Amino acid sequence: MPKILIIEDDKEIRLLLSDFLSEHGYRTICKQEGRHIGETLEQQKIDLVLLDLMLPYKSGDQILPEIRSCSDVPVIVISAKGTTQNKIDLLRLGADDYITKPFDLEETLARIESSLRRAKLQIAPEHALEFQELTLDVEAHTVQVKGRELTLTAKEYKILELLMRYPDKIFSKSNLFQSVWNSEYFSEDNTLNVHISNLRNKMRTLSPDFEYIDTVWGIGYRLHKG
Repeated sequence: MPKILIIEDDKEIRLLLSDFLSEHGYRTICKQEGRHIGETLEQQKIDLVLLDLMLPYKSGDQILPEIRSCSDVPVIVISAKGTTQNKIDLLRLGADDYITKPFDLEETLARIESSLRRAKLQIAPEHALEFQELTLDVEAHTVQVKGRELTLTAKEYKILELLMRYPDKIFSKSNLFQSVWNSEYFSEDNTLNVHISNLRNKMRTLSPDFEYIDTVWGIGYRLHKG
């Protein structure tokens, strides 16, 4: 489970980000200012930093070079300063991405996931993914339940692979749809729900006593947590 360091002096924004990311399967550490950042990165395994620019004691553009001097952890800057030149300057200082306030939480989540993928900090591909009596062969693109092969469509397979590859993550409908269909999700579109329902029904035919996919109401889907 990736750990994200949030450096933000605004308490409301800090808690909003922390709660939202926790709901989506991330661990968070929150700080209201960036002093002793080197010690934090040294003492804890941080996978990504969300860094505000306007901070007490030291500004974000002073902290960024300090981070880069001791770590290659991905850094996403969050700031009200949205000029092109300011973004260029921060990217040259070592930022991996830039989000302008006010920001959208779903977009922030997508940018975090993108940065983690680029840094290869998410789970590396494996030959086989296993969960309970479910086995997914990544190379052969096959799925078995209790040793019996399950016939899935390409989209059903991609949905199941994502859920099994990140078993602690809650996928929002928007995020799951964009990952599988590579297009924008609209709330009135029932396509994802139909595929999830079909996938569940197929697994139930071979394993009627176990539910493999949980619906997290108001958020999305995740692999079943017993």
